[in-house]
Amino acid sequence: MNDPHVKADAAAPKISFVSLGCPKALVDSERIVTRLRAEGYELSRQHQDSDLVIVNTCGFLDSAKTESLAAIGNALKENGKVIVTGCMGAEPESISSAYPDVLAITGPQQYESVVEAVHRALPPKHDPFLDLVPPEGIKLTPRHYAYLKISEGCNNRCSFCIIPRLRGDLVSRSAADVLREAEKLVAAGVKELLVISQDTSAYGVDLKYAVSKWRDRDVHAKFIDLAGALGELGVWVRLHYVYPYPHVDDVIPLMAERKVLPYLDIPFQHASPEVLKRMRRPAAQEKTLERIARWREQCPDLTLRSTFIVGFPGETDADFEMLLEWLDEASLDRVGCFKYEPVKGAIANDLAAAIPDEVKQQRWHRFMQAQQKISTRRLKRKVGSRQKVIIDEIGPTVAKGRSMADAPEIDGAVYVDARRPLRIGEITTVKIERADEYDLHGTAVGF
Repeated sequence: MNDPHVKADAAAPKISFVSLGCPKALVDSERIVTRLRAEGYELSRQHQDSDLVIVNTCGFLDSAKTESLAAIGNALKENGKVIVTGCMGAEPESISSAYPDVLAITGPQQYESVVEAVHRALPPKHDPFLDLVPPEGIKLTPRHYAYLKISEGCNNRCSFCIIPRLRGDLVSRSAADVLREAEKLVAAGVKELLVISQDTSAYGVDLKYAVSKWRDRDVHAKFIDLAGALGELGVWVRLHYVYPYPHVDDVIPLMAERKVLPYLDIPFQHASPEVLKRMRRPAAQEKTLERIARWREQCPDLTLRSTFIVGFPGETDADFEMLLEWLDEASLDRVGCFKYEPVKGAIANDLAAAIPDEVKQQRWHRFMQAQQKISTRRLKRKVGSRQKVIIDEIGPTVAKGRSMADAPEIDGAVYVDARRPLRIGEITTVKIERADEYDLHGTAVGF
């Protein structure tokens, strides 16, 4: 029976959300969604069913900009009321020239501006007694893992990158602030924390490693101190986007002790000293092969993932052959490779002669073929071993999960047979029975 006191127009306003780009942008989306849900807005999976669409864009590469513009166009076609935010919003003319009908355009991390734009276009109908938001906020990832952003921006000035122009210089959160958020996530059932930033190993340098109070003790805003404190929470802690500064060596013992996962995501980008010099990569002068060997001595099951760029302006055949030799010797576990794209505003575009597209494509294929052999070789070494696996998906006969060596979305998977029902978010022991180029297959043998 209808309540005569409830107005006919009392339905909560609905918003559809598109989040593009890296995990750092996903965290921005989560913050916006959390704020809007706290104000009584509902989320919809369909643009057509929504009162408004928000598109969080990526503007790092031309291909990403194309994807973002396509998402905006699709939202306008299906809904008509669109607010744009994210990295492309730092150059609003590139959006407004293509789509003059968007309601508002804001840059990255401008949460208040996004919310204000929503208020103007779609005023909230908030009931504080009914609209409850969990203390950990609204997550766009599955319940059992979450991205933990420890800083914004970047102090590096890599010649191919415009992130500092889009997101500004490094701004670190206090250690206590990060740790309190991590505690809330763990209390809500998160089993894996993925630590992200533009430059994780530079965390706290802008704060001069300031001390803040957590659990009645002082914690420095410092890479190693934060990693150690996160390791006390009893969940998997995975470190992403770690530049190979000398102090990164200090975290390897924590990995050997399983305080944090034995996994390092380090964007090496290249091996040729000349290319690295033109890239203006920090810590490029370090003898990385020697350091990798030392890390593996201290932590034999350390997983190393990285990204590389081929076809960088001025890259010679000799530079590329040096990269392949380095790759074979480094024997990295997980590798991504990108063909260089000239990003508008990046100084790399004018440093040397551009590499023809067909040469980029050829080098990319050779690189990926070489890495596939390395990945296959390293995965075969795990056959017969027992691995801890966190379950991401349940199928009729086989579950899909990840080992300590696998980050969600970017690495491989472990396919698990089990004689008992497995649960999403469960961490179980799996005996590995076979391997292919990127994935492992095995049987659950324990909890």
